[in-house]
Amino acid sequence: MTRREREERRAAVAFVAPAVVTLAALTVGPALWVFWLSLRERLPVFGVDRFAGVAHYAFLATDPRFWSAVRVTLVFTLTSVALELALGLALALAMRGQRVGRRAALALLLLAWALPGVVTAKLFEWLYHPAAGLVNVVLRSQVNWLGDPSLALPALVLADVWRTMPFVALFCYARLLTIPAAVYEAAAVDGAGRTAAFRYVTLPLLAPVLIVTLLFRTLDALRAFDLMFVLTGGGPAGLTETLTVYAYRSLFQTLRFGFGSAIGVVVFVLVMIVAAAYLAVLRRREAAA
Repeated sequence: MTRREREERRAAVAFVAPAVVTLAALTVGPALWVFWLSLRERLPVFGVDRFAGVAHYAFLATDPRFWSAVRVTLVFTLTSVALELALGLALALAMRGQRVGRRAALALLLLAWALPGVVTAKLFEWLYHPAAGLVNVVLRSQVNWLGDPSLALPALVLADVWRTMPFVALFCYARLLTIPAAVYEAAAVDGAGRTAAFRYVTLPLLAPVLIVTLLFRTLDALRAFDLMFVLTGGGPAGLTETLTVYAYRSLFQTLRFGFGSAIGVVVFVLVMIVAAAYLAVLRRREAAA
């Protein structure tokens, strides 16, 4: 390495260092504090503050409520992300072929995506109202969508899909616009029909964007809180209680700070595992390319 290269490297480190230190203070520091808190039994109301070691994690390993929350979180994540991928991709393909009203469609998509989560939750609370909700009015029924054990989680999934499907659609649509028309013309010359062109041209070119989009949406779904908390509060009978709702109840309702922090650490580890898996897939694709 030459002297000039060493000087440029030192200058780059000097410019990057403030951002790295700031990010470390805002992320690594609090994360370490939460992990330390998860190793303690802290109940400020009763003046309890003692070291508990891995007792909270050992309890979680045998806690039926925890495993129920894990199951609900995974079912919610897999179902909502799969539906968002399918519907978002279909909508993006439809908008690419649309000639009239494209701007209006984009505006409506942005409107649904831009609404805060709590506002969306209240909107669907009114839509699902057993007596006067629009869903029951249209279906001419009086179904308790949020109170029925078999319907509460699907109702939450539909609300989440309505809110975040535009995110997938916009990403896919933006990528579709950058694919040259000449690629499809060449595929047509080779005898590829619409199905073959979609399978061998569109999907491979969309794959990097789809992976990144799915990464963001999977991480968001694993940490989802607002919809469940506002619409069902984790009910009925805990059937819509996710890990984040369980952590909230432990931290702020029962004030078991150590136990709630342990659940938060589990969510963090789960999110990091999923993120690492997606990034590994991206690296393999880049290496293969």
